[in-house]
Amino acid sequence: MEPIGLVERLGRWSSGRGPLYVLLAARLRALIDEGELPPGARLPPDRALASALAVGRTTVVTAYELLAVEGRIVRRQGSGTRVAGAEAASVRATTDAPSFLHLLEPRDGVILLACAAPDAPPPELAEAYIRTLPELARTDGDIGYHPMGHPTLRRAIADRYEQRGVPTAPDQILVTNGGQQALSLLARALVRPGDRVLVEAPTYPGALETFREEAAVPRTLPVGLPGLAAAVAEHSPAFAYVIPTFQNPTGAVMPALPRRRLVETAVTAGVVLIEDEVPAELGFPGEETPPPLAAYHDQVITIGSLSKVVWGGLRIGWVRAPVPVIARLARRRAVHDLGGNVPAQLAAADLLPRLDILRQRGAVWRQARHDHLRAELARHLPDWHAPAVRGGQTLWIRLPHGDGTSFAQTALRHGVAVLPGVGLDADGHSEQYVRIQFLVSQEQLSEAAHRLAAAWKDYRAPKGRVTSPPAMAV
Repeated sequence: MEPIGLVERLGRWSSGRGPLYVLLAARLRALIDEGELPPGARLPPDRALASALAVGRTTVVTAYELLAVEGRIVRRQGSGTRVAGAEAASVRATTDAPSFLHLLEPRDGVILLACAAPDAPPPELAEAYIRTLPELARTDGDIGYHPMGHPTLRRAIADRYEQRGVPTAPDQILVTNGGQQALSLLARALVRPGDRVLVEAPTYPGALETFREEAAVPRTLPVGLPGLAAAVAEHSPAFAYVIPTFQNPTGAVMPALPRRRLVETAVTAGVVLIEDEVPAELGFPGEETPPPLAAYHDQVITIGSLSKVVWGGLRIGWVRAPVPVIARLARRRAVHDLGGNVPAQLAAADLLPRLDILRQRGAVWRQARHDHLRAELARHLPDWHAPAVRGGQTLWIRLPHGDGTSFAQTALRHGVAVLPGVGLDADGHSEQYVRIQFLVSQEQLSEAAHRLAAAWKDYRAPKGRVTSPPAMAV
């Protein structure tokens, strides 16, 4: 692509707030994610684009480096810079961010192991709707707009925190359209373009995509955020994001003492700590759900959701935070969508006191499927490293050789969708990993293992390191 042609597509890329390289990377990212710059498209050389944009070469180089780390572009000595992925549409349909819908919507003949959520609502959900119909019928003098969430649900969520030993008032709760909207609202409220945010490597890819949408620059620490104090001193982050219980994707659980120390470190360093508790209710039988990090200090911001423990179609999430933060988020939500679905919120409020029953029942079948998948992988793919977990919904698997991105493409051709590890690592590492969920039936898991073995037999690792843009999944 000629520099002048790309400049025209970039438009008023520099009109926002933040460093120029962040703004340039953000606009290029949008063009790639929206398909304006297709896979395989050649980008202008650093100096040529810098000259066309009237900026320093360092601005272009740094922007390109950010996108390369994310896996959205590939830079090779002698062959220039290209949008990641082959020009064939089949590659784009397997791994890149704008096409993540293929990870959520089933495709004929494909076993979907990339997206993790219960595949059917429990009968208790329908029963909750039935029980709340009379309350809905009695509603009067209420137009149904509740940007902070319906009072009944906010009270029920606060009560559940109380039961877990965390004193909580309803005005500390903001109800959201799932945990993803909670992340989005927090990112918009707390991040300015160019801000650093501290994340685990690997971590939930939907969080990384959300932070990048706000032109934040993720900086990584190992799972559990060890070394937080030094990282805060080095990067001055807008916040730190952690998944301490059944971490997505590794399934790790942070012990009590490191939890306390993490919170104390964050408070002492003056950095906002966001805890993602969406997987926290997914322990196997005998595994207790640890208290939220907010049990150690009330300034910790906590995200929760019913999507994983009940059903993904029940779009109910929330934020627990200090009252001023909740008020700030509510103002943003009012602009975004005025409020959530009231019947769903009433049903969720009815379900919450019964959640332990669903959690315990789900723990049994999740562990059974976890054990079954590991046994099938050990039988068909003994060279794969798939450690057991104590809860959650996914296995974090290290391949013996090659990279997860190119293998995911081979696996899809054999009828199995898996998630490449590079998209879960803000540094673009974890190339040798894939994430696989184990929530489908045991029959499907057996068939998936059989197909994965066939894909592995056919797989040929690329000679050079090739990455494609990270896929967003849940």
